[in-house]
Order: sequence, then C-alpha cells, then structure tokens
Amino acid sequence: SVISSKQALTYYKVEEACEMYARAANMFKMAKNWSAAGNAFCQAARLHMQLQNKHDSATSFIDAGNAFKKADPQEAIKCLNAAIDIYTDMGRFTIAAKHHITIAEVYESELVDIEKAIAHYEQAADYYKGEESNSSANKCLLKVASYSAQLEQYPKAIEIYEQVGTNTMDNPLLKYSAKEYFFKASLCHFIVDELNAKLAVGKYEEMFPAFSDSRECKLLKKLLEAHEEQNAEAFTEAVKEFDSISRLDQWLTTMLLRIKKTIQGDEDDLK
Repeated sequence: SVISSKQALTYYKVEEACEMYARAANMFKMAKNWSAAGNAFCQAARLHMQLQNKHDSATSFIDAGNAFKKADPQEAIKCLNAAIDIYTDMGRFTIAAKHHITIAEVYESELVDIEKAIAHYEQAADYYKGEESNSSANKCLLKVASYSAQLEQYPKAIEIYEQVGTNTMDNPLLKYSAKEYFFKASLCHFIVDELNAKLAVGKYEEMFPAFSDSRECKLLKKLLEAHEEQNAEAFTEAVKEFDSISRLDQWLTTMLLRIKKTIQGDEDDLK
C-alpha cells in the first residue's frame, strides 16, 4: 500500500496548495489587487479540479471571475465560462443560467458588445425554461427583445414581446405588464410597416381586451392616424401628451423617433 500512501500524500499536498492559493487570493482582494486575486483563484480552481472537487472548482472560478471583472473583463468571462461548463456538466442549469447573465452584463457594460450579450441572455433563458423557471426566462428574453429592436432586428423582438405578452396576460399578477409588451411589439411592427402595425394592434385587442382601454393602445391609434395623414405635428403632440403622464424611457423614445422619421419632411426630434 506504498502507492496509496503516496497518493494520499500527493492529495494532501495539492489540497494544501489549494488552501494557500485561496488565502493568497483573499489577501490580494483585500489589497484591491484584482488581477493577482483572479489569478490565485484560478490556480485554486484548477487544483480543485485535479482533486475532483467539481463544486469547489466552479466556486473558485466564479471568485476568479468576480475579481477579474474589476480589472480584465475578457479574463472574467473566461473564468465564468469555465464555471458554467462545470455546472452544466453537473446538471446544475439554474446556477449556470445565473452566470450566463453575469457574462451578458459584462458584455453590456464593460465591453459594449450587444450581440454577445444577447447570445448569453438567450442561453440563460433556455436553461431557465428547461428548469421551468419561466419568470426568470422571460426576464432574459425581454432583454433580448429590447436589444434586438435596438439593433433593428424587429421580427425577433416582435416574436418575443408577443410570446411574453401572451404568457403573462392570463396571470392576474402579471397582466398589467402584458399591455407594455403588446405596446412594444406594436412599435416594432410600426417601424417596419404601418399596415402591419394596424393589424397587430387589432390582433392584440382581440387577444387581450384590457389592451383596448390602455393609454398605450390609445397612443398607438393616434400615432397611426397621424402617420396615415403624414402629420408630424399631430404625431409629436400625441407623444408629448402621453409623456406628460408616463415618462418615456430611452428605448421608447428611440423607437418613436424611428417611426417619426418615416413621416415625410420631418425634423429629427420629438419636441
């Protein structure tokens, strides 16, 4: 049994090295030396893997990712992806989804790569759906829709807004949000084609009668009328009136400006 005692000795040495890297990482963290902390957590993660401690390895990769987020976003993404691989391998899809969201947020804020952020939100939504966490999946999908519309990928945005709207309109707690999703889908239709928008609004009213009475639906009808008459002034007036009660966010303002630009001879603002 010389072999097994040798193996045991190696195991303990690796375990000890693991602990030392983790201690060093935490000291670097306290000193706000984020790259060094990230590197030390990474070493600990690799050693945990050698010891077949999958869970500890994943946790160390997450710690590494969180440290690198403050110094080197690309490295942070590598570490978070390494953790995700371990979690999916273990069948822990909910936690994998959570870390896909973290990566998406790094792409949004640090690296400003919206296409990649979309891909990670989609992956997170997929995992959440598989685990029946529908409200978490919807949150991710709404991010995808919002960014897709910004990137002028309107059919994709419309499909998501309609899907989430339909899923939420029968839920007494969420149906208030459904009108917002149908409103956003209508605006995406409107940018592409006025007639499509008209048909869509009619369809949403039929599906979800509460939509008819909403301020959003009334605004859409005024905008459609103004657009049909190519009346930029009436368009702006309707938007202003709506905005005085419910402030328009950046996304809505962008979409409304894109629609307004399709009115002949229009100046480029909503003033």
